[in-house]
Amino acid sequence: MTPVHATTVVGIRHNGQVSLGADGQATMGNTVAKSNVKKIRRLAGGQILAGFAGSTADAFTLIERFEEKLANYNNNLRRAAIELAKDWRTDRFLRKLEAMMIVASKDDLLVISGTGDVLEPDMDVAAIGSGGTYAQSAAIALKKHAPQLTAQEMVSESLHIAADICIYTNHNLVVETVG
Repeated sequence: MTPVHATTVVGIRHNGQVSLGADGQATMGNTVAKSNVKKIRRLAGGQILAGFAGSTADAFTLIERFEEKLANYNNNLRRAAIELAKDWRTDRFLRKLEAMMIVASKDDLLVISGTGDVLEPDMDVAAIGSGGTYAQSAAIALKKHAPQLTAQEMVSESLHIAADICIYTNHNLVVETVG
């Protein structure tokens, strides 16, 4: 799978809440095609969040499949994530998709990749995309040194820091919270 770039998505579980956020920039090559793409979706009646990095069409396909898995497994996030990852890795059509996802509920925060990975991140911080390492570093520092902040505040600040560094990330943010 080609490394996913050209966006930043970060999720943080903190003090009983989970927030997931992303920038709004979509690029085509080295050109900004759109500045306000919504890369975070609320699923399962608003109790589950999903964010994507990578090809938009591929990501929408994966989110649709993930919603089907959630419906099939009574909104069990972990089970739906594992089943999606299995399909993504083995299905001829799906395995060509170039995207990654972060999915979250009040109890879980997971990264799903096309190589069959379903990862529960360390320190309740997950990040993907070109600015992911910048946002992840900022989020970890905020959790450690500014625990009075909410998960939503940490996600927003982490994304703004990534946007200051990563040319494929902008400051048009969407942040959603559950819990």
